[in-house]
Amino acid sequence: MTNPLNRRDFVKLSSVGLSAASLLGTAPAQTSRGANEKLVVALIGCGGRGMSDADRFKNLPNVEVACVCDVDDARRASAVKSLNIQANRAFSDMRRVLDDKSIDAVIVATPDHWHSPASILACDAGKHVYVEKPISHNIREGRLLVEASARNRTLVQHGTQCRSTSTMIEAVQRLREGIIGDVLVAKCWNIQRRGELPPGKETTPPAGFDYDSWVGPATMIPYRTNRVHQRWTMWYHFGVGEAGNDGVHDLDYTRWGLGVETHPTKISANGGKYFFTDETEFPDTQQATFEYPGDGSNGSRRMLIYEQRLWSTNYPHNCDSGAEFYGTKGQMFLSRRGKLSVLDDRNAPMKLDVPLVAQDDAAHVKNFCDCIRSGTNPTADALTGHLSTSLAHLANIATRVGRSLTFDPANEQFLDDEEANQLIRREYRDHWGTPNDV
Repeated sequence: MTNPLNRRDFVKLSSVGLSAASLLGTAPAQTSRGANEKLVVALIGCGGRGMSDADRFKNLPNVEVACVCDVDDARRASAVKSLNIQANRAFSDMRRVLDDKSIDAVIVATPDHWHSPASILACDAGKHVYVEKPISHNIREGRLLVEASARNRTLVQHGTQCRSTSTMIEAVQRLREGIIGDVLVAKCWNIQRRGELPPGKETTPPAGFDYDSWVGPATMIPYRTNRVHQRWTMWYHFGVGEAGNDGVHDLDYTRWGLGVETHPTKISANGGKYFFTDETEFPDTQQATFEYPGDGSNGSRRMLIYEQRLWSTNYPHNCDSGAEFYGTKGQMFLSRRGKLSVLDDRNAPMKLDVPLVAQDDAAHVKNFCDCIRSGTNPTADALTGHLSTSLAHLANIATRVGRSLTFDPANEQFLDDEEANQLIRREYRDHWGTPNDV
């Protein structure tokens, strides 16, 4: 059984609220924690990224990674050994984690299609959430996570680590101070050479892997050998494409530097499979333009451009990930690879006393833990993650329908385009058997 996504059905989705009172009770009010009080953390999703995140949490003082969850027996066992977790603290069902009142926060490092559902489950269970990028599989999910975080007074930190990286923070501050005047246009790029996906085949899932739970809230499709534990990011059913995988970092810090804190109203995008002939569905080549009207007056409008090529090693400034900000008095180049340069309006280099630091994942985890203790907002909260990830969604939708789109930021709907509006949300199945009248 599948249901179109709306607020009531999403609460029903995969027992968001977990048939809620029966398993979790009422979510507690969130308060700040003492500086020396231990934080107990659980990892949901024990792949490479999840294990990397867990190591960073584990290396912080007064933080314990106490349990792990994964639907793959081998990954779960490996995480137990690597993180020195007790065997009875390893679960295949995330509801066991969320029902544990000793857990303060969870790391959500699942495939993309689980990011928002698992995070909403965690918020409704009273847990703080560190969720890997992209924050959502679609625009509607992201909004529901923003609401869940606010409703439960739980903190959400999105895995766009540039927000906690010192070079990025200082560079954006210089932009705010007017180092290149008024920033009207910014362009970012995600250019790298990906490998061809090997051919796959539909078959029975391997022993020790719970494919039904891996698919979870998404409608069921057959297990395919090249889709799980590989490039699921590049399949419509489970991923957000490269724009949501790596490109969301570039979109995020570019939006931050441009100083826009809402959705764009006009989106145009072109692209597709220009190079690869494999089975993946999202573009290997893409260019999207987003316009922010401000109040509509001259000087208020802003433009953000995103460029993606997954078959090239030729990129601007000899940097695979970067952004250029164009101001009325100069230009800034900024990259999460630890690069920064500024030209004045005569193209003369300007000296900057800013230490160059590459993307700082450890600082991002520390910021999240510090905010739990202090009760302050993290650098990449749910709304920040939603606005930046939505740029990837908007670019992908415009590319798929093949035309320019007009978007209503307040209602998060396209104007006069039902085909595009169908892609704002998805259908879900009744994964955990929630009664229809929940």
